[in-house]
Amino acid sequence: MTAPPLQRVVALSLGLAALTFVALWGAVALAVHQWVRFGWRPLDWIADSLGGLAVLALTWLLFPAVVTFMAGFFVERIATAVEQTDYPGRVPPRNQPLVESVAVMSRLAGLTLVLNVLTLPLYLLIPGINLVLFLALNGYLFGRGYFEVVALRRLNAATVRVLRSRFSGRIFIGGVAVAVLFTLPLVNLLAPVIATVFMLHVFEALPRTEPSLAARSTV
Repeated sequence: MTAPPLQRVVALSLGLAALTFVALWGAVALAVHQWVRFGWRPLDWIADSLGGLAVLALTWLLFPAVVTFMAGFFVERIATAVEQTDYPGRVPPRNQPLVESVAVMSRLAGLTLVLNVLTLPLYLLIPGINLVLFLALNGYLFGRGYFEVVALRRLNAATVRVLRSRFSGRIFIGGVAVAVLFTLPLVNLLAPVIATVFMLHVFEALPRTEPSLAARSTV
């Protein structure tokens, strides 16, 4: 994270993530204040009393999806910096349009947002299981999304699907590790950068013994 090629990207990502968290916190606080009204003073008083915790919890839940979308704009910079540092012999990746990586991250962010909102009642009603559910659900989503966005730099979509299916267990475990990052205060601000770097190493470590799975920079 302190390597010179990554320093500017890390600083920019950190600043944008912090601004995103503050903006999201403000939006959630406004929504809770405006919408959570029961028309009965005791319930409204309880809602106001717990409002701070509700705002923080919802912000924490929605933050990964929002900041993951923004990470799509930095994938190529991050991956290039890592390859220059750790894989200097690699041929250049294919000319991947920015819209492609942003589209992958947008789909990931949308699924993350929708599925976490749909499972919110389970998070609230099943103590002890909620953390396991959060890590399992987001582990699958983050593993798939971050793997796709780094793998598509060198492979076509069909080959990426084959790799993802064949090594689904390893990718899922990597996704769970990414999901854990998003639960850690302050660390979660840098989670998209760390996740991209980490998943790039996961991708490079996958065995590619078959011609159809060999990395191709021009596909």
